[in-house]
Amino acid sequence: MSDAPSQRYINREYSLLQFNRRVLEMAQDENTPLLERLKFLCISFSNMDEFFEVRLASLYEMLNDGNVRTQPDGLTPREAIDMLTDEAHALVSDQYDTFNHILIPELAQEGIRFLRRPNWTDEERRWVRQYFTERMLPVLNPIGLDPAHPFPRVQNKALHFIVSLEGEDAFGRRIPMAVVQVPRTLPRVVKLPKEVSGGDNDFVFISSILHANVSMLFPGMTVTGCYQFRVTRNTNLFIDEEEVDDLMKALAGELSGRQYGDAIRLEVADNCPPHLVDFLLERFGLTERELYQVHGPVNLHRLMSVPDMVERPDLKFPPFQPTLPLEGVKRGKRFQLFGGKKAPRDIFESIKQRDILLHHPYEAFLPVVRFVREAARDPKVLAIRMTLYRTGEDSPIVDALEQAARAGKEVTAVVELRARFDEDNNIQQARRLQEAGAHVVYGVVGYKTHAKMIHVVREENGRLVQYAHLGTGNYHHITSRFYTDFGLLTAHEGICRDVGRIFLQLTSLGRAPELDYLLQAPFTLHSGLLERIRREADNARAGHPARIVAKMNGLQEKAIIDALYEASQAGVEIDLIVRGICCLRPGVPGLSENIRVRSIVGRFLEHHRVFYFENHGQRPELFISSADWMRRNLLGRVETACPILDPDHFQRVYTEGLALYLRDNQGAWTLQPDGRYERLRPAGDEEAFSAQQYLIDQYNTAES
Repeated sequence: MSDAPSQRYINREYSLLQFNRRVLEMAQDENTPLLERLKFLCISFSNMDEFFEVRLASLYEMLNDGNVRTQPDGLTPREAIDMLTDEAHALVSDQYDTFNHILIPELAQEGIRFLRRPNWTDEERRWVRQYFTERMLPVLNPIGLDPAHPFPRVQNKALHFIVSLEGEDAFGRRIPMAVVQVPRTLPRVVKLPKEVSGGDNDFVFISSILHANVSMLFPGMTVTGCYQFRVTRNTNLFIDEEEVDDLMKALAGELSGRQYGDAIRLEVADNCPPHLVDFLLERFGLTERELYQVHGPVNLHRLMSVPDMVERPDLKFPPFQPTLPLEGVKRGKRFQLFGGKKAPRDIFESIKQRDILLHHPYEAFLPVVRFVREAARDPKVLAIRMTLYRTGEDSPIVDALEQAARAGKEVTAVVELRARFDEDNNIQQARRLQEAGAHVVYGVVGYKTHAKMIHVVREENGRLVQYAHLGTGNYHHITSRFYTDFGLLTAHEGICRDVGRIFLQLTSLGRAPELDYLLQAPFTLHSGLLERIRREADNARAGHPARIVAKMNGLQEKAIIDALYEASQAGVEIDLIVRGICCLRPGVPGLSENIRVRSIVGRFLEHHRVFYFENHGQRPELFISSADWMRRNLLGRVETACPILDPDHFQRVYTEGLALYLRDNQGAWTLQPDGRYERLRPAGDEEAFSAQQYLIDQYNTAES
C-alpha cells in the first residue's frame, strides 16, 4: 500500500457524506415505518445543509493558504472541494429521487398526498387562493428590481422566488424581474381541510400556493415565470478570543452577521430558465459547480412537520416510554435497584448506597434533573458546579441552578458560548444565571469546554461530602429522549475529588490538576489513550490476549489512528463502532487487517463514547467519555473520560454500549477500505438482531 496520506487515511468530509448516505438509506428502507422514513430524509437534508455551511465553507476559507492541507489525508483544499462537490451532487440527486419516486408514491398509497398544482380541483384552488389572501399576502414583500430597488440581501437558507415579469408598473416603467422572500414564520407545507380535498391527510407546498397566486403581488403586470431558490452561506463565526475583553459581548455581536456569510451553494428549481440561473449565480458569486437544480421543494427538511400532522400510529415507531431508574421495579424486565428495596427518598442517600448508572434514552433523564433540583433545594448543599454545553430552551436544569443561586448557594456555571448553532440560547442562559447571582465563566480561551460534569458539595454530620455526575451527552432534556448516552451519578471520593479539581482549574485558570481517576483533555486524555493502545500492542507481541473495543461519534486524530494501525499489525483485535466520521481505513493488508469498523443508524442517534481495553494480567479498563477520537476533542477541548469501577456497572456498560452493537445486523454498516460502507444483513440462517430494538424491548414501560 502507498504511504501517501490520501491512501492511508480517509478524508474527513468524505466520510461525513458517507454517514449522510447511510441516513438516506434509512429513508429508503422498507423495514422502517413510512413516516419515520420521511423523517430520515429530512434529517439527511438538514445534515447536508450543515455540511455546506460549516464543513465545505471551512475548505473554501482554506483556499487562500497555499500550504494548508486537509487532515489527516493531506489533500489540498481544492482537491478536497472538487471531490466533495461531485459526491454532494450525487447525494442530493439521490435525496430527490428518494422523495419523488419512492416516498411520495408510497405515502399516496397510504392516503397521505402532496397535491400538485395541475391536479387541484376548483374547490381546492378556491381554498388555496383564500389561504394565500388571508395568511400569506399580508406578510409578503415582493421587490421589483430597478436602480432604486437593488437585489435584496438574502439570508442563509431562506426560501426566495425569482419572478420574471412583462408589462409596465404603476409608474410606466418596465421591470423585468422581482424577488419574493417567504418569511420563516410561514409553514412550508399546509394541510388542506378534509371537506375541501376529501382526504384526511392532503397537503400542498407553500411554493405551489405562491406559484398559483403570485400575480396578485404584481397587479397590472404579467408574470411569465416564478422559480424558487435558496442560498446556503458560510455560518462559521470569526472571533479572535485573545483580542476581546468579554467573549459573550463579542459573540453576540457576531451572531447577527451569521445569516449573511459568503455564499457556498445555490439551490434552484430545475425548470428555472438558464438566463435567470446565470443571473442568480452572478449575484452570489458562484459557478455552476455550486449550483444544485432540484425537482421539488428547495428545503426538504421543512417536511419534518408532516408526521406530526398525520394521525397514523401504524406508520410510526411504536410508543416508547423509558424506565425511571429510581422508581423501583420496571415490570419485572430489569433487576431491582437497592436490593429490591424501594429507592430512598433522598437522592443523595441513593447515590451513597451505590453509584447510579443511567443509560439514556432507555432510562429517563429525570434522575439527573432531580439531582440538580434536590441540590438546589437542600439546605445542606453548599455549592453546585456544572458545565453547560447545550441545554435547550426552557431547561429545567438551568431553572434549578437559578433557584440555587437565588437561595444563596455557591453556584458556578461553565457555559460554553461557542456550541455551534446554540450560541444565542447559551448567551441567554448565561445572562439569566448571572442575574440570579451565579458565577458564570465561559470556559478557557481557545478551548471549548465540552466535558459533561456536575459537582455538588454537601455538609453531612459536620463534614463536607462530594457528589458528581459525569456523562457522555449534553444536559439537554429534549435530546436525551433520542440520543443514546451513559451517565454516572457517584459519591466515589476519588472521582468526585477529580471533578472538583477540574472545576477549580476551569475557574482559576491554574495549572492542570493531578488527577487520580479521570483522564482530561487537553492534558492526559490523548496521551492516556495512546498509552493504552500501545499497551495492548505490547501484550499482543508478547503472545497475550489483546483487545480494544471503542464506540464514538467520530475518529480522525492521526496519532490515534497510527497507534491503532500499529496495534493491528502487532495482532490486537480491534472493533470500532463509529457513528459518523471515520478517517481510518480498516482491513488493509499489512496495515489494518485486525481492525473492523461499523456504524449504527437507527431510531435513536448513537451518541455515547465508550472505550474498552483488555489490559491482560490486570483488571480490564472501561471508560465513558464526553470526547470523540477527533483532534479537536483530544487536543483542542476540555473533555473527560471516567472509568467504570463497579463490576455490575462495568458489565452493563460493556454489554449495552459495545457487545450488543457488535451483534447488530439490522442497523449496521461496515466500513470498507475505500471509505464506502456496506449494509449488514443476516447471513443464511443467522437471526436478525438490532441492538436498539433489544434495548427498547428491555426498557420500554409503554403499555402495548
